[in-house]
Amino acid sequence: MGMEMITNVSEYERLAKEKLPKMVYDYYASGAEDQWTLNENREAFSRILFRPRVLIDVSHINMATNILGFDVSMPIMIAPTAMQKMAHPEGELATARAAASAGTIMTLSSWATSSVERVNSVGPGIRFFQLYVYKDRNIVRQLVKRAEMAGFKAIALTVDTPRLGRREADIKNRFNLPPHLVLENFAALDLGKMDKTDDSGLASYVASQVDQSLCWEDVKWLQTITSLPILVKGVMTAEDTRIAIEYGAAGIIVSNHGARQLDYVPATISCLEEVVREAKGRLPVFLDGGVRRGTDVFKALALGASGVFIGRPVLYSLAVDGEAGVRKVLQMLRDELELAMALSGCPSLRDITRAHVVTDGDRIRRARL
Repeated sequence: MGMEMITNVSEYERLAKEKLPKMVYDYYASGAEDQWTLNENREAFSRILFRPRVLIDVSHINMATNILGFDVSMPIMIAPTAMQKMAHPEGELATARAAASAGTIMTLSSWATSSVERVNSVGPGIRFFQLYVYKDRNIVRQLVKRAEMAGFKAIALTVDTPRLGRREADIKNRFNLPPHLVLENFAALDLGKMDKTDDSGLASYVASQVDQSLCWEDVKWLQTITSLPILVKGVMTAEDTRIAIEYGAAGIIVSNHGARQLDYVPATISCLEEVVREAKGRLPVFLDGGVRRGTDVFKALALGASGVFIGRPVLYSLAVDGEAGVRKVLQMLRDELELAMALSGCPSLRDITRAHVVTDGDRIRRARL
């Protein structure tokens, strides 16, 4: 199948599987344990249906929006995914260029195979930095400073990973970073490599380096070392939404870490409304997990998200066709969202309302009436 014949985002996964070494594909594709949540992240979208409105002028569709004060071309952004040079030699640099050319935001993983400085050097673009908090707080201080100096505009603090989830393919494959690569943000600190183990090398690395004692007070501490807005990534409940607001979060990313941490948590799209309801518009709520179609994006927006982040589709398209692949994924999602808006009678993002979709919950409530 030639590149020009790719007609949707999901087709990249099969092509990436053919192209990538098994250890690498398995690392990108796996979910935790039984992978129930991995499947559910997709399935839950399929249970949300549209209530399209007709005879509305949709000759001009406007998808532009503002994210934390930054103008973007569409509410579709790039989630942090680790070690992108395993997918393609240009890795994060290709992804950064694709995001910039699409006029959207890229989030760089702490565990990138390209440093914040290198990514900044590809040229202008709005970029966020995803942060894992290491036990050694001086490392965190240095890293955040470097991201700030390199022009990154926000910190996405991952809060669902005090320990790494159990990804059985990685254990079987004894996953480790390929020898020619390094976690560039940590190279100078001698933390750029993982030790060889009988387990997942990454799981062992996380156990030795990432701070399991991380708590809400540390969100306050983070605000003392940076002026950047802090997005809390990995919130799934109203309770934690309330606390995140209390502790000064600039936004929330409803995320289950691509179903890679705790299995049998609900799909993120199923948790979204609870979080949005609690947020009461006091801060923006974003979603990642399972977004593969423009219709998925529309559904998230209808349920109150300010935007979505995509992860695996970026890795798969990067593996298949480098920067051009990532550009194509962003373009396909953009085109699909535009079409979904037109066919639902929504000329702009603010026209998308809760009344444009029907969920399982709505059906149950209706049955009771």
